[in-house]
Amino acid sequence: MAIRVLPDELVDQIAAGEVIERPASVVKELVENSLDAGATRIEIDIERGGVGLVRVRDDGHGIDAGELPLALSRHATSKIASLADLEGVTTLGFRGEALPSIGSVSRLRMVSRAAAAAQAAEIIVEGGAVSPVRPAAHPPGTSIEVRELFFNVPARRKFVKSDATELGHIARLVERLALSRFDVGFRLRHGARVVLDAPAIGEAQAELARLAQVLGPQFAGGALTIRQGAGPVILSGWAGLPTHSRAQPDQQFWFVNGRAVRDRLLMNAVRLAYRDVLYHGRHAAYVLHLTLDPKLVDVNAHPGKLEVRFRESRQIHDFVFRALERALAGTRPAAGTPPVAGRPSPTAPAAVTAIAGNGLRAHWSVAQQAGVLGVEDPALPLSAPARSPWAIAAAMTQDAAPPALGGQQPLGTALGQLHGVYILAQSESGLVLVDMHAAHERVLYEKLKSERAAGGAPSQHLLEPLVLTLKEHELAALLEQQQQWNQAGFDIDALSATRLAFRRVPAMLRTVEIPRIVSALVEDLTLEGGTHHLESAADRFLGTLACRSAIHANRRLTLAEMNALLREMEETERANQCNHGRPTWTRLTLQQLDQLFLRGR
Repeated sequence: MAIRVLPDELVDQIAAGEVIERPASVVKELVENSLDAGATRIEIDIERGGVGLVRVRDDGHGIDAGELPLALSRHATSKIASLADLEGVTTLGFRGEALPSIGSVSRLRMVSRAAAAAQAAEIIVEGGAVSPVRPAAHPPGTSIEVRELFFNVPARRKFVKSDATELGHIARLVERLALSRFDVGFRLRHGARVVLDAPAIGEAQAELARLAQVLGPQFAGGALTIRQGAGPVILSGWAGLPTHSRAQPDQQFWFVNGRAVRDRLLMNAVRLAYRDVLYHGRHAAYVLHLTLDPKLVDVNAHPGKLEVRFRESRQIHDFVFRALERALAGTRPAAGTPPVAGRPSPTAPAAVTAIAGNGLRAHWSVAQQAGVLGVEDPALPLSAPARSPWAIAAAMTQDAAPPALGGQQPLGTALGQLHGVYILAQSESGLVLVDMHAAHERVLYEKLKSERAAGGAPSQHLLEPLVLTLKEHELAALLEQQQQWNQAGFDIDALSATRLAFRRVPAMLRTVEIPRIVSALVEDLTLEGGTHHLESAADRFLGTLACRSAIHANRRLTLAEMNALLREMEETERANQCNHGRPTWTRLTLQQLDQLFLRGR
């Protein structure tokens, strides 16, 4: 077959295949043009899932009558004029492909009136054939009607889904656009039914109202406000609390300079920031805006402009990861309800470590003398050399009285245990329930991480090595993690192909518990495979060690031990969730309790 130049109509239809995939693509291109035109109010009308009709009306700058035919020409745009403009583009559209692509596969009618024009003008395109411009009536702004999408491309029409499916895609798209521009009002109608009506937001405090409207009140009421900057880069928006995670990643929104994107680098940075607090298989919810110099990002990387390239991708990834990690580190018990992020805390003291070590009663005795409970900085070294066996013995036979109810303590004062699993505490605002294993697990995990960062955990040598018999492949797998074992305070040595000796163990482990904890740790690390929610091998090791070392159900604690755990939680980063992302505590306010018992009625 001879080489030939394709007709313009066929070229336009081929180009439309890259830009217009479904009715939602039409809505995206038209609404982005409205935003670039400075619109403050955008109305979208849909019929038959967008196949029958897509109408977008705005109050933007409008188009002069003489430029309407040019606007429907391929690669005609007012947004860039040179390569320098493309490298620093700030508009959502810039290629000049959307309108001619849409017009080539539909019946398009465009009516526009510039702000200074005496009247509007209209132009009609049917399957790529453009009619002459004629006068029309229209307020300042632009209206574009797209009817019978793909009427002249039957093969493409077959790939369009049901009306309900296509409407769902359009609704999610408009929600995404509404979250990108709070200063613009959006209304989406399907026939006579209003799907979304989001008025423009003029005050920053009212932004939560739009978040609640689009994502639900649960997200708006349980999200951390993010605002971090580093040079020309600013990260802002909202990150959902780990306790408000979702089974699907359907509430994850990224905007780069106002443009909605699906960028793997940014999504991976968020996933890593949540890895310590998110339950396995759950997905975080967030609405995040990244603002930076347009010259530092390439938006011309995808026909649909959904992907971007960063000039300094590694630095952007680390900045986003660190900013979110710092925000999530503040999710600890606070006086308000629900828990909110607070200031970063110093390294958590080792008070609760004694629960799994030499007994917290001894710590309570020393802590009482030092005034630990009730002061702001209850730092107590792990080894606590001032303790003598006589002081410990005395503490074991005589419990100290619990402190008086503290007015400023978010978790209050312990009252007792419930079924050997939960701690009940009284605070000024009501009743606090704490999952003691989950809480202690988080405290130990954060302590182990801080000790690793400081050079390694304190350890103790065993008089006789603890020897475990394993399968040959299990032993080989554990020896590959020898560095993680050493950093956690263990000294392991292979005696044979199936026998592993432990000569040194972390000082926090109780002597009688060492065989059980070590055996369970070995089993977990050999069986977990790729199912752990923590990606780093070192973090997986410490998370498993903390889980196996933490107090378990039916462990009887004294009031002193319970109160010490509560104080540790208040000073530990991410203490609102355990290592697996489960909540560690909750609160019933006095008002909620009164409602349960119908008091005041």
